[in-house]
Amino acid sequence: MCGIVGYIGEKRAHPILLNCLQKLEYRGYDSCGIAVAAGSIEVRKDAVRVKVLEKALAPLEGTIGIGHTRWATHGEPSRVNAHPHADCTGRIAVVHNGVITNYQKLRDQLASEGHILASQTDTEVIPHLIEKYYEHNLEQAVARALRDIEGSYAIIVLMAGELSLVAARKDSPLVIGIGDRENFIASDVPPLLDYTSRAVYLDDGDIAVVTADGIEVRRDGVAVVREEQKVLWTVGDAQKGGYEHFMLKEIHEQPKVIRDTLAEYISAAEPAADLAAAGGLEDLLILACGTSYHAALVGK
Repeated sequence: MCGIVGYIGEKRAHPILLNCLQKLEYRGYDSCGIAVAAGSIEVRKDAVRVKVLEKALAPLEGTIGIGHTRWATHGEPSRVNAHPHADCTGRIAVVHNGVITNYQKLRDQLASEGHILASQTDTEVIPHLIEKYYEHNLEQAVARALRDIEGSYAIIVLMAGELSLVAARKDSPLVIGIGDRENFIASDVPPLLDYTSRAVYLDDGDIAVVTADGIEVRRDGVAVVREEQKVLWTVGDAQKGGYEHFMLKEIHEQPKVIRDTLAEYISAAEPAADLAAAGGLEDLLILACGTSYHAALVGK
């Protein structure tokens, strides 16, 4: 399960992207990389761990960038197959989580039009399609490219000279973290928590233009509003916290989770809930998935 991140603001993007990628390592990966725009786009990637990539990198000075951790699907783990991927000009870079099911057809079509694709990945068709459709408006080029694509995606697009990132999703999660004169994009919330607790979750079909000062979200070309939400948990909640594995941590967290859940509905001044006194109560449904399913079986 790949992970993607993006940053735009006033700080150097390089260390922020690497820190965010480390927060996505729980998803597993075989390669990683970042792209930073400082006039031109500088791409650094390899089939290594994030820490190894970090040690090998010279400082990159740009304040806009994207990053990726990859599980190989199309193409073996290698430097050339690692993300980000760029177009023929090197001015457009893309990170992608998902699978493009019609990539071979698109690859053949792009090659016949003169595009040179260097990797074996499905993702590389995306920046080339954006390059094909680009006519001085990056958002519109992304929208046209996505109409050609079949499959699933969460993408972040970086273009040299653009003071924005363009993000889009279909069947893969994507969240925007709202900061002060800076914004973040990620596959999941944990990478954002070192920087902000304000989040906007994109829906399927959304395309977001993210600048340092704000975001604009459109669906089918029409502006939509996605409400900002407060993240009520911390980085520590998303880590193992000294436990051997996450399942053991979740087992020990269950009393706190139940207390926190009930606290939303039951005032401390009210008497304890008495299910037996509810009257006519015959069945109790415990709905759960994953490790919670095992707890539900114990409850049963």
